[in-house]
Amino acid sequence: MDFNALEDFQLVASHGGFGKASRASGRSKATLSRRVADLEEALGIRLIERGARSLELTEAGQLLRARTEGPMHEVAEAVAAARDGLATPRGRLRIAAPILFSQLALGRIAARFLLSYPEVQIEAVAEDRLVNLVDEHFDVAIRINPSKDSTLVGRCFAKDRLVLAAAPSVQMPKGNRDKPFPVPAVVTPSYRDGDVWSVRNGQFTVEPRPVLHLSSLLMVRDAIAAGAGAAMLPQSIIGSMLEKGELVSWGIAGDEVELWVLHTSRRLQSPKVRAFVEFMCKQYPGGSFTIPIR
Repeated sequence: MDFNALEDFQLVASHGGFGKASRASGRSKATLSRRVADLEEALGIRLIERGARSLELTEAGQLLRARTEGPMHEVAEAVAAARDGLATPRGRLRIAAPILFSQLALGRIAARFLLSYPEVQIEAVAEDRLVNLVDEHFDVAIRINPSKDSTLVGRCFAKDRLVLAAAPSVQMPKGNRDKPFPVPAVVTPSYRDGDVWSVRNGQFTVEPRPVLHLSSLLMVRDAIAAGAGAAMLPQSIIGSMLEKGELVSWGIAGDEVELWVLHTSRRLQSPKVRAFVEFMCKQYPGGSFTIPIR
């Protein structure tokens, strides 16, 4: 199979037409059309339905694009790395990260990374949704407790814990532990009616009575520090307030929360991705996510 023909098919498919692909690549429409036709001839199947004004991938074309886009991206990066030298990370590194982690840590991390690898240009996007690394052209993603059946690979670089906390002025419930204690609570959009919060290995359970619904964990932190109620928050963002006595811990909830840096494959890993993964793991030598980073 002609690798160039497959590359041109991917180009046409991603841009939705020969004209757009031609303008984006600088190759003529005739060349692109011929190579796609040669690929169809070699495979013995039609990949693209060519209309008067539109282009649609056949079912076979959709399958071929989906199965080859990731590997071809890796091959292209491997070729570039071989040309430039495997030891030198360079080029644009696109990072997707949760909003809270981005606000608290990613700016400092990115700046420190660039001091070590000045030929890399970082573009970081802070969003809480799960981006598609291949379709949206991201190199790495920072994720919290990623799904075990994910097609992505990577490393856990730090851990955090959820703490049920409140201001000292908010009385910690006491009494019968056989049923949840109702408490005023500050909650996020993930809260659902009927949720309960358990701490101390399930020995202590509260029934949140929402008094505030806030979309940002930093807002939740500030609200409970002002005495609005209790909340379940990452230890990383309230640790200093607990030490100063501005907040009181009612207990730690469940298992540790893991922070991972993920990418698409262990094979043909680009120098910039490999360097960033290693760099992330060195930022938290103790394994705990703390603010600020030392």
